This record gives sequence, structure tokens and C-alpha cells, in this order.
Amino acid sequence: MSPQRRIALVSVGAAVVLIAVKLAVGLATGSLGFISEAAHSGTDLVAALLTFFAVGVAGRPADPGHPYGHGKAEHLAALAEASFLVVVSLGIAYTAIRRLAQGTGEVDVTWYALLVIGLVIAIDASRTVVSLRASRRYRSAAFGASALHFGSDLAGSSAVLVGLLAARAGHPEGDAAAALFVAMLVLAAAGRLIRQNTDVLMDRSPVAESAAAQRAIEALGPGVALHRLRMRRAAGRYFADVVIGVSPGTAVGQAHAAADAVEEAVERAVPESDVVVHVEPDRAEAGPREQALAAALGVPRVREVHNVAVLEVGDRTEISLHLKLPGSLTLAEAHAVATRVEREIRAAVPGVDAVQTHLEPLAEPAAVRSVPPRDLEAESTAVRRIVREATGADPRELRFLATERGVVAFLTLAMEPQRALADAHARASEIEERIRRDHPAIADVIVHTEP
Repeated sequence: MSPQRRIALVSVGAAVVLIAVKLAVGLATGSLGFISEAAHSGTDLVAALLTFFAVGVAGRPADPGHPYGHGKAEHLAALAEASFLVVVSLGIAYTAIRRLAQGTGEVDVTWYALLVIGLVIAIDASRTVVSLRASRRYRSAAFGASALHFGSDLAGSSAVLVGLLAARAGHPEGDAAAALFVAMLVLAAAGRLIRQNTDVLMDRSPVAESAAAQRAIEALGPGVALHRLRMRRAAGRYFADVVIGVSPGTAVGQAHAAADAVEEAVERAVPESDVVVHVEPDRAEAGPREQALAAALGVPRVREVHNVAVLEVGDRTEISLHLKLPGSLTLAEAHAVATRVEREIRAAVPGVDAVQTHLEPLAEPAAVRSVPPRDLEAESTAVRRIVREATGADPRELRFLATERGVVAFLTLAMEPQRALADAHARASEIEERIRRDHPAIADVIVHTEP
């Protein structure tokens, strides 16, 4: 048996004992306060039983029929308990008001009645502390409800003690007044329970936690735009559905990393939360180039888009881009894809007058083989000389691969860490162009720069 159910079972036993003792003393002394407390403990018995069974149901893991778990069983139990409390407290209030109006209700305040109420107060105090600690430890709505009820028991028992002392001093209406106080106390507690648990069952957004999650997401920076945040609570856990926007040109891996960052931020801000993040392109924050890129990539069969350029030609705005499509497509099929891309870009980017597409086949993986340097000794010597003249040092790595297009040279160049990227790219392009011009036997040159 779990610790939660053991605590709930102890509460059941305590409620049974208290009902028997209060009812017996109330009937023996004629005290409405004792009888009302017995009825109150009867509702506590129902509450403890509901808690006992609710904790067992709520502790079950999620299943296909209940993918969010069974946590709301606790809130259903607390709502049922509150309904019982309302009915009983109204009955107690009616009887107490009638006694006060008629001036009836003699009470025989014996020594054992005072002893019993003192013991009851001690038990109520201990039950309140135990249930309150359990509710905090397990973040349980059912234990929290029990703590409220046991706290109201403590206040009610104290009121009954005051009523008994007043009756013993010659004021018998004190007992009825104490019973009426207990009824009002229970009604107030029941109202709070009904409101709190109805909010959870109706998926009312937790204000404080939603605000904390929103601040955590917004603190991630301008690269992540919060489009929607929905939160709800069940059995001490919070469930968050988040929609964020990223730049339309963001790669899948980068978008996934942004979603992970949002999940971690919300989980830090709201512990014990379950977060689901949906990522969508943030077209409102994107420029024409990013909007055009996103529109093109959204067309089926488009595998890659590059060299996207936004051109201002007089008072006209034109966009040009390169599309890579499967090489197995016919020219007619490829043209149809390009036409759709042009149409989608015009719809997505305001003010575009023309779209020019360049079609390329998607390169299929090809078998290659490494070429030993001795087979291209002259070319290797010449490439190293060109690199030394351009950078003042030999390349860090030089290798040749034989492909269907011919021999491809792969170069790794070392440059100053402080050098601007544009300058490093220009130097690499200069080396590539010189190798291609002076050594036509080399079909292509791929230059990688690093500090």
C-alpha cells in the first residue's frame, strides 16, 4: 500500500472513532453542538473514504483511454465531499436556529463531556497537521481538502467547548450558537472546495503558473516568439500546450532545439509540468527573403532552395531563387512545380511583381574513390604552391577524390581567428578560381576554412 493510501486509511479510522464518541456524548447530554460535530465527522468519514479510493485511482499510470492520467479523480472526490458538507451543514444550521428561536435545548454538561471535547480537539489538531503535510509533500488536492475539513473540525470543536462552558455557566443557548457557528464554518469551507475543484475540473488556467511560464518563454530572446500558451492543472501537475514561432528559414534541427529550450524553461518555472511545444514559421517577423524561402520549401517535391535574392528593379520587386528537384522528374513536371512555387511566393510575400526560378536536379549519391597523391603529384604540388602564395602557409589538408564529374580537390585552409568571415570567404574563392583556371584536370575545388 502506498504512503498516501496509508495516511488516508488512518483518517478513515479516526473519523469512525470520533463519530461514535461524539454521537454517544451528544445523545447522553442533549448537546446539539456534540451532535452537529458527530454529523460533521460523518462527512469527514465520507471525505476520508473518498480520499482513500481517489488516491488509489489517481495514482494509476496513464493508459490509452486516459493519456493524461487519472489525476482528476482526486478533484471529483473533493467535489463530492463538498456537496455532502453543504447538505449536512444546512441541516445543522436549521436545527440550531430553531432552538435559538424557541429558547429550548437544555444541556447536561458533565465532566466526561468536557474531557471528550478536549480529546477531540487534540485529535483534530493532529489530523490537520498530518493531512496538511501530506498535501504539501504529494501535491494532492484530496489531502488538501481533508486538511481544510480537519481544520474546520478543530475550529468547530473549539466552538463546542466554548458553548458547553457557556451552558454550564447558565446560558443553554450557547450550545445552539456553537452548533450554528460550526454550520457556517462548514458552509464556508465547502464553498471554497467547490470553487477550487470546479476550476480544476473545468480546466481553468492557473494564473500564477501561466504568468511564470510566459515570462520564462519570453526570456529566451527574440528568436522564439510566443504565439499561444494554454495551461491546466490536475492532481498537483500542470499541463502546458505552447505554440511558438521561429524564422521561416530555420532548419528543422534548429526548430527542434528551440522547442527543447521552451520545454526546459517552462519546466524550470513550473516544476512538475508536462509541456508540449508546437513550432510554426513566424511570417510576421520574417523579411521577404525568409518568407519566399518558407513558401518555396512548403511546395511538395521541392528538396532544396538556395541563392534566394530579393531584387529592386526600379519600382518593381523581383525574387530569384534556385530550386533543386528530384532528377527523375520530366521537364514538364519540374516546370509545374516551379510554377506552383512562383504562385506561392507571390501569395506569401506582399508587393512581389515577378518570381524567377532556376531548376536544378538533386544530386544523387555517387560512388567515389580516393586518388593517391602520387597519381596527381604535379597537381598536388601546384595546389600547395597556390595556397602558400595566397595565405603564406601550406594547406592543413589536401586530398583528391575521383567522381563522375572528374577529380575533386578538398582543401582545408588555416586563417587568422580574427579575420572577418567575408574576407575569409573571398580568399577561399580566389584560391578555388585560380586552381580551376590553371589546372583544368581538376573538375572542382571545395575549400574549408578554419581558424
